[in-house]
Amino acid sequence: MAGAEDRGPGRDERSGRSRRPARRLGGRVRAARPARPGTRTVPEPAGTTRGRLRRLNLVMFLPLLTVVGLLLVAMDARTWWQALVLGLGVAAALVFFVRWAARDTARVAIPCLAVTAAVWALGALVMGTDTAFYGILIVGSLAVPRLPRHRGLAAIGLIFYVAAVGAARLLVTREDVAGVLIAYVIVPAGVTAVMTGLMFPNQRFYGLVAELEEAREREAELAVVRERVRFASDLHDIQGHTLHVVKLKIALARKLVHSDAERVEQELREVHALVSETITRTKELAYAQRRLNLSAELENAKNLFEAAGIRVHVDREAEVDPYVGELLGQVLRETTTNILRHAQAGQVRITLTGSGITIVNDGAREVPPPELRGLATLRERVVGNGGELTVEQKDGRFLTAAAFPHGRSGTAL
Repeated sequence: MAGAEDRGPGRDERSGRSRRPARRLGGRVRAARPARPGTRTVPEPAGTTRGRLRRLNLVMFLPLLTVVGLLLVAMDARTWWQALVLGLGVAAALVFFVRWAARDTARVAIPCLAVTAAVWALGALVMGTDTAFYGILIVGSLAVPRLPRHRGLAAIGLIFYVAAVGAARLLVTREDVAGVLIAYVIVPAGVTAVMTGLMFPNQRFYGLVAELEEAREREAELAVVRERVRFASDLHDIQGHTLHVVKLKIALARKLVHSDAERVEQELREVHALVSETITRTKELAYAQRRLNLSAELENAKNLFEAAGIRVHVDREAEVDPYVGELLGQVLRETTTNILRHAQAGQVRITLTGSGITIVNDGAREVPPPELRGLATLRERVVGNGGELTVEQKDGRFLTAAAFPHGRSGTAL
């Protein structure tokens, strides 16, 4: 049978009681404290693993428990009032089982325990029915493992009560002592002990199922976060690059506004075209359609460097592997933006190989290189695809190199 742990953040929809959500401490999630026994909680949706297992419990075990209970009543009841008493115990056991499967035993736990305990006492001491412990067997074995503490003592108490009531039969009857002990003490107490013991590992099993479901949920949340980071990085590449280019061209247009109107008009047309292209790329990014073209990025970088008065030299030693071209284009774009923003370069050399790119510029400042978050994010993406990203600053030169010695793995975002 499936276990039924009370847990889950939020507010109970029926009782209105608040439950402690998981809390994040030091970057790690700490699980909320388990709810107290009997706390009412909202049943899991049927689509979850535990929801399906609980539904399976009802389909498989509820009919079986019902049939067994009715058979016991039919065989042992000799009068109508005995049938009523035994039937009440069976009904209490079935009600508790249904609420236990739904994780909502708060209102029925004590009444069902009281009813089934009374039925066992009446059955053993008054009616002489040794199967009257059926109800307390079901209710007790399901209720005890759900206690937050003292479960062992509770289990011993349950077994002791069943055995004590059975032994009390000796005080009201002159039947054979051995027969009474076997029928009213050994068998009921033994079956109760076995059933209760079996429910402890069962409860632990469904606790593990709960942990696995939580792990899957956290993994799904992390996947969403990674996708958002990737989207933000790509959006930064597009918008940041465009804004820096627009800034350069507007600055150039301001210088030439009184001396070269035709050049100013050309620069403004290029700004307009660049903004239009950026809008298009942003839309493509939103629909996951954006793909960088390395040749186009290379031509764009040359034009930007020349517009900024930077000499640029390109060496193409081999045709670039198309599988790594998109990532190399991202490296080139990010490096171009960083050179225009952070360096006072006079010369840039770009070297392309079959599986990598190297960009070297002068004009680097004689201080430790600034933390470039764009390159840091790009490094993670390059490494995740089986590549290496190298960033070095030495003797006034800044080197950025990306290489994929074994091709792109295709496993990263």
